[in-house]
Amino acid sequence: MKYTQLGRTGLKVSRLVLGTMNFGPQTDESASHGILDAALGAGLNFVDTANVYGWGENKGRTEEIIGTWFAQGGGRRDKTVLATKVYGNMAGDGDPWPNHDRLSALNIRRAVEASLKRLQTDYIDLYQFHHIDRRTPFEEIWQAVEVLIQQGKVLYAGSSNFPGYKIAQANETAARRGGVGLVSEQCLYNLAERRAEMEVVPAAREYGLGVIPWSPLHGGLLGGVIKKEVQGGRRASGRSADALASTSVRAQVQAYEDLLDKHGLEPGETALAWLLTRPGVTGPIVGPRTAEQLESALRALELELSEELLTALDEIFPGPGASPEAFAW
Repeated sequence: MKYTQLGRTGLKVSRLVLGTMNFGPQTDESASHGILDAALGAGLNFVDTANVYGWGENKGRTEEIIGTWFAQGGGRRDKTVLATKVYGNMAGDGDPWPNHDRLSALNIRRAVEASLKRLQTDYIDLYQFHHIDRRTPFEEIWQAVEVLIQQGKVLYAGSSNFPGYKIAQANETAARRGGVGLVSEQCLYNLAERRAEMEVVPAAREYGLGVIPWSPLHGGLLGGVIKKEVQGGRRASGRSADALASTSVRAQVQAYEDLLDKHGLEPGETALAWLLTRPGVTGPIVGPRTAEQLESALRALELELSEELLTALDEIFPGPGASPEAFAW
């Protein structure tokens, strides 16, 4: 396994992040524990989750599965860099009571305690804001986080789905308060969706945040989806199906698969390896439903993409360009 620092921190994390969103909804507890054990056995020490994972009436279920895994002992918790998130509404469906979502000091306090209980741990390594909260000032958010850090319940804070200006605003506010501020940004970023390169990635690099891309295969679009369709395998769904409805996108994906077929490379592994070459990227989040999918993701760490191939990938999926040059002189 290869490791790197998480942004400007002294924390060492694996260059792949184990995403757990499928644990519960698609992968049962026993199989989830097997994937966690296999990941840890391979040296993957960075595990990402969120309080809302499990979804619907089962919100929190994913954290519970991780908690029962930690409870097995064997150094599982000590070896794991644990990241979870706060923002989504944790009240039951149809529950009219307010203050069960967003980033108020009250909800942050309530959410941390609930996550710690489900995760069966006394601290969270990286506590991430799952979305920007346009209603709550950063002064309030940081006041709440500072208390949690002093109590030893949270070590670092990170963001997710923040625009560049909010990363700047958050860290400038933290600096005025004498705090560390955000140390990571988890954003949608992959070969097919590169808009993060305009503002988010530059802001993250400027403020020393590690970039953690989610959906590195863009919902399966970059995982060999056309080839699988032709071979009668799993058909595209969700984000990838919507994208493939566009003739131009389908042509891009076909060119991508043809290029990699020529080089003898697997599309999903190549998409992950490409992200590992991007400046500022700590590691992409992989969300395996099975142990086999985890093994495939781990192989991406060994891929060395040539300059010729990287140039060809840029031609198929061109980036948006730097800001403001992408849209101004």
